[in-house]
Amino acid sequence: MLHDPSHYDPPPVAEEIDLSGKDTEILRRLAGAVAKIASLPVHKEKAKLWTKLNDLQSQRPMVWINEICWNEMNVDDELTLQCEHPWAKDQEDQLRKTIYQWNHLPADMVVNDFLVSPLAIHSTDFGIIENVDIVKTDETSDVVSRHFNIQIKDPEDIEKIEMPKITHNEKATEFCYQAMCKVYEGIIPVKKQGQTHIWFTPWDYLIRWWGIQEAMMDMIMRPDMINAAVEKMVDAWMVELDQFEEMNLLSLDNENTRVGSGGYGYISDLPGDDFDASYVRAKNMWGCSNAQIFSEVSPGMHREFAVKHDMRWLERFGLTYYGCCEPLDKKMDVLRKIPNLRKISTSPWCDIERMVAEVGSDYVISQKPSPAIFADSEFQPDRARVEIRNVLEKAQGLCHIEFIMKDISTVRRHPKRLWQWAQIATEEVENYS
Repeated sequence: MLHDPSHYDPPPVAEEIDLSGKDTEILRRLAGAVAKIASLPVHKEKAKLWTKLNDLQSQRPMVWINEICWNEMNVDDELTLQCEHPWAKDQEDQLRKTIYQWNHLPADMVVNDFLVSPLAIHSTDFGIIENVDIVKTDETSDVVSRHFNIQIKDPEDIEKIEMPKITHNEKATEFCYQAMCKVYEGIIPVKKQGQTHIWFTPWDYLIRWWGIQEAMMDMIMRPDMINAAVEKMVDAWMVELDQFEEMNLLSLDNENTRVGSGGYGYISDLPGDDFDASYVRAKNMWGCSNAQIFSEVSPGMHREFAVKHDMRWLERFGLTYYGCCEPLDKKMDVLRKIPNLRKISTSPWCDIERMVAEVGSDYVISQKPSPAIFADSEFQPDRARVEIRNVLEKAQGLCHIEFIMKDISTVRRHPKRLWQWAQIATEEVENYS
């Protein structure tokens, strides 16, 4: 995630990475396991299926799982970290999670035959972070309850939003890259990667500074102030994107990079015919947006206070994904105004029959099954199967669908619930094809 409205990320520090023999041995062993997985021909087959889906020529629906409650998933110490160096722990964590997901809940995941060394990029963000009171029920979980203290009350408070500045610490990038090359030499290649898909969602930020009830009322009472705030947020993201392009820090996302709140970005139309491999631009990539807090907002207000502003951002990209948790089945007239739209989030609160009728085969339906099924006292595999089958039956072979299980807050400390769901979903979409 490029930004996190809960805190400021400090700039990366350039320092040499010196690992112990033990840490190196652990990482090499895990990387060897990933390399073995990545060498399987199934990954190329799955990549083709994802491409067909996003090309609107789907062979079958696709399934992917992310936003996993990793704090509840450890079985037989498969996720227990053994390295000591902080950098090595981060590497180990990524490798172990890749192996774990492949072994237990792969669905249609694709594993790269290389490891990524990210460029040491930093953004100063938007000059304002949330002021929040937090309540936790599980100290091991990142899922918390928040009460937001209001920071934007009057028009002049909009000035708290600042334009971000991007920097790239090339020395820090090189230290990390060289360390990875040394550790994984002879096992798996390492590639540098810049900023890929950008999670653009102005309302996810504004609501944390404004307050939910206050923002909803102000759309009626102070619409000019709402429009001014959203416009400034779009300005901030645009300024940042300009810097990414000018500094040549973007990397393609038309592969197994998550796009929007959905699945992978594999597609034939990107990066485009005029692509310069030495200089990635936004037009070579996927864009996205959403307004999750607008679940109960009318189509007209959704257009006025979200999509109208989003257009400036979305038009810069080759193709776009729209939506997240907000139900969009009654707002297709608004979304069809987005000229480069390809995928639409279909949350658990959507009427799937209406969504199928409204979308047809014009876009990919990014179907989000409810993760609440994992939080019940007893897991019901038959219910999971019925829910998936219900969507497939209503689609009647007319739609292009991906099933994205996400937002998994808990599995009640029973990881195999998620393993079972992955198996069930895979069986259903393969039978459907």
